[in-house]
Amino acid sequence: MMPRKRLGSTDIEVSTLGLGTVKFGRNQNLKYPASFELPSDAQIARLLDSAQAMGVNLIDTAPAYGYSEERLGYALRKSRKDWVISTKVGEEFTPDKFTGQGLSHFDFSAKHTRFSVERSLRRLRTDYLDLVLIHSDGNDLNILLQTEVVHSLQQLKQEGWIRAFGISSKTLEGGLLAAEICDAVMVTYNPGQQEEAPVIAKSAQYRRGVLLKKVLASGHICHDAAAPEVSAIDADSSADPIQRALAFAYAPEGVSSAIIGTLNEQHLRDNLLKAIKAQSPAVKIKE
Repeated sequence: MMPRKRLGSTDIEVSTLGLGTVKFGRNQNLKYPASFELPSDAQIARLLDSAQAMGVNLIDTAPAYGYSEERLGYALRKSRKDWVISTKVGEEFTPDKFTGQGLSHFDFSAKHTRFSVERSLRRLRTDYLDLVLIHSDGNDLNILLQTEVVHSLQQLKQEGWIRAFGISSKTLEGGLLAAEICDAVMVTYNPGQQEEAPVIAKSAQYRRGVLLKKVLASGHICHDAAAPEVSAIDADSSADPIQRALAFAYAPEGVSSAIIGTLNEQHLRDNLLKAIKAQSPAVKIKE
């Protein structure tokens, strides 16, 4: 079963691997190595059942993930209490009615932040959100210091609509500041992208939650690496790029959970087994 950790100093306990759900509702303007069709409701239900059966309780979504929130709301309508739901504010993704391709825009105002949270509550069919992350446009410091979003999320937390808040950061400086003023931070971290490692260390110092994104480099680690076929259980971390990436992800002390998304049930089960093995001291890889 997947281990669980407390999310920083909050009272939220999360599985050390979380399920990313951008592919549940959006397949445009993404950086994945291959195109894909959106899954059926039945496929989503099977994926969630498989994840839950192995101890996963953390789901990551966002308004910018197309129909992901609505589809999760339907899928979890009878089991909401069993899941920790992380969603976001700030980024909006609108498909173009002529080309079908979408564009993102950002709004970090107090009005839009509250509107976004209220909309997520409706879409997810819940009366609270466990974690709300600011979906950064890349200007982390400006967002955290010059916009109304942090204060708005603090108010929403005080009002009981959300349990914790943070930022999905894109810069080292922004992540370091977030470790001081937020409950959690989501950072990019994999063997090819280690720039935000100091954020993980500082978050551990301040007892903040740390979620990792792009652990498999948006799928490129497994698609681009010429590795031999290996089983999920007997995989050697030096031969299997996924096993190696997961061992690398869990090496820092402050990591709460690694977020990984897939639509393939077998890939999900394999990744879960590899994540469990990666947290064994025998396969820890130094940063």
